Parts: sequence; structure tokens; C-alpha cells
Amino acid sequence: MASWEEQLRDELAGRDLAVASVPGKGRGLFAARSFFPGEVVISQEPYASTPNKISVGSNCDNCFASRNLRKCSVCRVAWYCGSACQREEWKLHQLECRAIAALTEDRKKMLTPTIRLMVRLVLRRKLQDDKAIPSSGTDNYNLVDALESHISEVDKNQLVLYAQMANLVQLILPSFELDLKEITHTFSKFACNAHTICDPELRSLGTGLYPVLSIINHSCVPNAVLIFEGRTAYVRALQPISKNEEVSISYIETAATTMKRQDDLKHYYFTCTCPRCVKDSEEDALLEGYRCNDQKCDGFLLPNAGNKGYTCQKCSTSRDGEELQKMASDVLLLSDKVSSLVSSGIDNSEVGSMYKTIEELERKLYHPLSITLLHTRETLLKIYMELQDWQTALMYCRLTIPVYERIYPPFHPMIGLQFYTCGKLEWLLEYTEDALMSLTRAADILRITHGTKSEFMKELLGKLEEVRAEASFRLSAGDEQ
Repeated sequence: MASWEEQLRDELAGRDLAVASVPGKGRGLFAARSFFPGEVVISQEPYASTPNKISVGSNCDNCFASRNLRKCSVCRVAWYCGSACQREEWKLHQLECRAIAALTEDRKKMLTPTIRLMVRLVLRRKLQDDKAIPSSGTDNYNLVDALESHISEVDKNQLVLYAQMANLVQLILPSFELDLKEITHTFSKFACNAHTICDPELRSLGTGLYPVLSIINHSCVPNAVLIFEGRTAYVRALQPISKNEEVSISYIETAATTMKRQDDLKHYYFTCTCPRCVKDSEEDALLEGYRCNDQKCDGFLLPNAGNKGYTCQKCSTSRDGEELQKMASDVLLLSDKVSSLVSSGIDNSEVGSMYKTIEELERKLYHPLSITLLHTRETLLKIYMELQDWQTALMYCRLTIPVYERIYPPFHPMIGLQFYTCGKLEWLLEYTEDALMSLTRAADILRITHGTKSEFMKELLGKLEEVRAEASFRLSAGDEQ
């Protein structure tokens, strides 16, 4: 009988993929043929998964849908959107249900998503070992076992926490003779291998362990993107991927400076050496930089030698360092004040006014492509969407798009989603021609990242056709006049 490594190799070969060692990275996934933009490179169901919110029933445990949810009447932890999903999960949930139902209410409160993910992983392993559910070359516990835990690099306090969590799993599954050291190591594997399951608009829904996808390495300039439909993970090519080229995705939010990205990657225990991380610091200076004092200049400031002020890299205009630091300090103080007021439950309209003041100060201080200014405008967009002030929301949405286009690859879901938001606002405000352009851009990008078959994409493409028909009608009506 073939080993699990041989089974994995054979199944991946059938998908025109191969696993190979990458110096300094461990394993990597490589294309055995060319893939075109938008093509699914690989898809996988999770070995184990759980929604973010357990007790409130945010998503179906099986398909991650958020509608028509009903709680399991026995354990009162699992939620399903219908009998079909409940039946599909029954072999797993039957074991889980029995274990959870036996817990005291106090211990049920300790059932965090991470603990539950481990419980479900242990139970699924048992079901496969007992041949109660099938396994395959891309769906078996050996793949989990082969994942890197980086246990020797884990902080001592974190190790203690993992050990305590392992003991809790044993309390939940008292009839299982668990190897607590192995469970501890697996918790460490979760930290650097589990994936955040997101909805089509990249909002977090839960966590899943996808052992084959964990082979794919990170790049800050990836050639592929990971998108979920329910809890099924799809890796699609963002650009042409050549035969024998390594497939890469981004593990983190890449709209950040090199220092921030490297810091975010620390819990994966590697230093990124992608082209974006090793090139010069001009991009970082742009993303975190101050603006030129000449309002007509689009240059950014670089610090002078000896910290004596700043000079524009484009027009050489100087700007006083103390003045900039004073402005930055004022912005920070106001931001802290707003944050404290938000936590106290202040009205959203007042919050919006305060963030507008912050944005006005930041416009005088930071370059238009500044990440700091971008985040403030994203916050304002969210606030005015909640206030249903569509005109103001549209203004801030439009201001974010040039920054997105500067910091993300051309076919990045964040750009597509922002154009989609912009198009919906324009359509709502009856800016038909603008809506048509925005929704067309959104569809062009999201076809690549999301495919065309999901309900989300059907809704987008349907709205695009609706707007296109209205634009055509208006054009023909104008011609008749």
C-alpha cells in the first residue's frame, strides 16, 4: 500500500501540482503546468473547522451559512441551517454532542473556538481511524501530523497555555486516551497553520485547518489568492503562473510597510524575503510618509541627515521637523480621545464629526497615499455607511480606491470589493454611469478572485446587468429626444 506521502503526491499530480522543498521555507506547492488568472489552482475542505461565535449561532457548523440557523437541542452549542447540513455532519457531531452535553455549564463556557477546533480534529481523526468516514491522499491526519509546529520557538508562557488547553480537551473527551504532548504541539500548529475562514467580502467567520493549503508559502506579492465559499477554500491564480513556478498566497494584510508586515509575520516564525520586502525603502517612505508642503506637489518627505527636518524627494521643498511632530502629536491625542469616547457609547454622528476633524489634520500632515490616512478614511466610510449618509460614504469610498490600487496587485479582492461598494453607493444615489464603471471594474477583478458561480458573484453580476440596462435605456431615451 502506498504511503501517505505517495498518496498526496499522486493526488496533487492529478491536479497538476507538486510538492517540493524550498530552501529556507520547508515545503512549497508548485505548478506542474501553467495556470491562467482566475483559474482554481487547488481547493480543499477543512480537516476541522469551527465558527467564530459558538453560543450565539453566527454560522452553520457545516456550510457556514448565516441564515435559518437552529441550535442542536442536546448540546446547545452546534448550529445548523437545515437538516441536510445536520445529516452531513452527524457522524462527527454525534460524538461531539455527547461529549459537550456531559459538560457542566461552567466548563461549556470554556469551550472557545480554538478548543472546539481541537475537539473536532481529535474526533475526526478517530472516525477516519475507525473507517467510519473516508480518508484520502489530501484528507488524512498524517497531513496534520506533518505540519510544522515551531514548538521550540514558542514562548514559555504560551507553551504553558497550550498545555492547559490540552488538559481541557482531555476533560471534554475523558474516554479518549490523548497524548497531551501531541495535543500541545497541535495547538502550536494551529497558531501558524490554521486559516481564517472569511465570507466573500473578507469578513471573518471562523477558523479551519487545511493541511494541504498550509504547504503554500507566503509572499507579499503573491501570484494566487485564497477565497472561501462557505468553508470550502479555493486558491485562484491572480496572474499567469508558469509551469514549475511556486504558488504563493499572502498570510497577512499586505497594505502595510515592510516593518509592519514583518512584525505581523512573526508568529509564522520566518522573515519574508519576497521582492517587495528586499527592495529599497521608497515604498515605505510613501506609505508612512509626510506630504510635501507644496499642495500642488505629490511628492513625499524624506528625513534630512541629523534629523534636521524633512525634504520632499520630488521638488526638494523643506519642512520643519518640529512642526510635523507637533501635528502628529495633535492627531494622536485626538485619536485617543475619540477611541475613549467610542468605547463609552457616544453617538455615531458625533464620532463621524470627530473622525472628520482627524482626517482634515491628517490631510495636512500625511501624503495622500499614507496608510494612516487610508485607515481613517476606511473608518469614516464605515461610520457613514452605518449612518446611511450615502453621499458622504461615497466620498470616502472613492478616496480609498487610489490607495488600494497603489498598494495591492491589480487583481486583488480588496480593490474589487471597494469598487463594488462604490458602485452600489453610486447606483443608490442614481449616478448610473459612474455605477456602471465601478461595477464593471468590480466584476472584472472579482471574476478572477472569486470565480463566477457563488451567490455573491451572481448578485454582483446581476446588479451589473441591471445598471447596464438602465444606462442603455437612458442613452436610448436621450437619443430619441
